[in-house]
Amino acid sequence: MTAPEGRGIAESVSNTSTFRILHVSTGNVCRSPITERLTRHALSDRLGDPLTGGLIVESAGTWGHEGAPMEANAEIVLADFGADATGFVGRELLDEHVIRADLVLTATRDHRAQVISMGHSAGLRTFTLKEFTRLVRAIDPATLPDPHEGVVERARALVRAAAALRGWLLAPSPDADEVYDPYGAPITFFRSIGDEINQALDPVVTALTGVSARQ
Repeated sequence: MTAPEGRGIAESVSNTSTFRILHVSTGNVCRSPITERLTRHALSDRLGDPLTGGLIVESAGTWGHEGAPMEANAEIVLADFGADATGFVGRELLDEHVIRADLVLTATRDHRAQVISMGHSAGLRTFTLKEFTRLVRAIDPATLPDPHEGVVERARALVRAAAALRGWLLAPSPDADEVYDPYGAPITFFRSIGDEINQALDPVVTALTGVSARQ
C-alpha cells in the first residue's frame, strides 16, 4: 500500500541518498538511547553497515539532558542485547533535528504531539514507536520497493504507506502506543522496557530492510 506524497515528507528530505530516523523521549538518557542503539544494532545485523544503505539513526529528548551519558541501567539493557552504548551523548530536541528527520519515532503520544507542535510539517513522518509498528505490520512488503534497489527509497515508501493507514488502523486502547519511562526504576523494569522496545523494533527493521532477524 502506498500513501500519497506528503508535503511534510518531501520538505524533510535534506539528502536524497540518506534516510534519517530520529527517536524521541523525554530526557534522552533512557528510552530513546535504548531505542537508538537497538535500532542501529538490528540494522547492522541485517545490513552489515547501515550507513552503506544510507540509514542514519539518532535520538534526542524533549527535555533532553544535553551532554549527559545514558543511564547505567540503559547501558546494561543494551549489553543484554549485544548492542553498543559507546560514545552516547544526550541531546535536547531542536528544530534542526526534526527538520532533518525522515522518520520520527517517539516513546509516547505526548512526545509525538510535542514534535508535531514544533512545526516543520512533521505530522506525516512522526509516529509513536508502537503506533508505527502496528501500521507497518499491516503493510504488504510486496508493495514496497525492492531493498536491493535501495533501502532509502524503500524506507520513504514505508513512511508514506504508514501515514496513509494511520486513520484506518487505530490503537486498541489509549495506552497501546506508549512506552513508559523507566527513569529511576530498578534494572528489572529497565529490562522489561528493553524487551518491549526490541519487540516493537523487530517488524520495523524487517520492513525497512526486507531482511528478517537471524534466528
